[in-house]
Amino acid sequence: MKDLLDWYKHAPLLELGAEADKVRKALHPEGIVTYIVDRNINYTNVCVADCGFCAFYRRPKDGEGWTLSYEQIGAKIEEVKALGGVQILIQGGHNPYIPFEWYLELLRYIKKYHPIHIHGFSPSEVDFWSTLYRMDARDVIRELVKAGLDSIPGGGGEILVQRVRDQVAKKKAGADRWLDVMEMAHQEGLKTSCTMMYGIGETLEERYEHLQRLQALQKRTNGFTAFICWPLQPENTPTMSHMPKTDAVEYLRTTAFARVVLETIPNIQASWVTMGLKVGQTALHFGCNDFGSLMLEENVVSAANTTYRTSIDEMERLIREAGFEPRKRRQNYQLIDAVVAA
Repeated sequence: MKDLLDWYKHAPLLELGAEADKVRKALHPEGIVTYIVDRNINYTNVCVADCGFCAFYRRPKDGEGWTLSYEQIGAKIEEVKALGGVQILIQGGHNPYIPFEWYLELLRYIKKYHPIHIHGFSPSEVDFWSTLYRMDARDVIRELVKAGLDSIPGGGGEILVQRVRDQVAKKKAGADRWLDVMEMAHQEGLKTSCTMMYGIGETLEERYEHLQRLQALQKRTNGFTAFICWPLQPENTPTMSHMPKTDAVEYLRTTAFARVVLETIPNIQASWVTMGLKVGQTALHFGCNDFGSLMLEENVVSAANTTYRTSIDEMERLIREAGFEPRKRRQNYQLIDAVVAA
């Protein structure tokens, strides 16, 4: 597939976009662009992974470290439910002081007192717990599911090439391990999303390798519902604040290329949270069929001084102006107004 890589490197931007748009139309001929109302809840910012690109985490014993109580998490869920929210995305740092039972009790607490779809705990968290609690990763996933976990997000993927991970996140789950955990989750019946954070020192060949590895896993399991990519937000990061911030053209090229390579992953999400609403809108003509989340709360990207906010009305207006019909969805991309109440 050397020709495809050459195309990514040299094709004009609009040619990449047109090809990606063809793939989107073939997968989604109805002209609908979806979005979801949810909230990103970070339960702790204490972390020992020391990722060079993260401006959010604090080391153990740092005075700015915190872990939310169940009640605080419950209050956040009620706020998003009041806005019509249908899920929470819950993730946190690799905090060595939280026992595994805390997570299981949290899931039970949410399902009992604040029932909602729980999209949570990235493969790197699962891997960290597997080591910390001396459990098989598959058993970690099974216990989480038993307690109420509904699906797993694609966080911690960055670039799935070990050379890159050794440079920027060497204490976190390696490339092979991240994919293994995702495969286990799919085998256990969970649907997951997948991601790529680029601009962290990888080559274009390594971006392509990342996408190929996701595509290979999808062909085996069909467990990925969606793909999201975004560039490094370097401000305030521990070791990468000197890195250049990639521009909108690079984002659109990469998103379009991903849409063409990931032919069996049904949905591609526009990352307006990092790129801004106008670029997010433009991405709908570069392969994206989903406008992501209302994002009532977001802490990690905003810690790097990148903060974009919107409303449901504005999201729907932007989607319509781009020539599509906006529709609210669930995590599995089921359209909400198409759901018949039981």
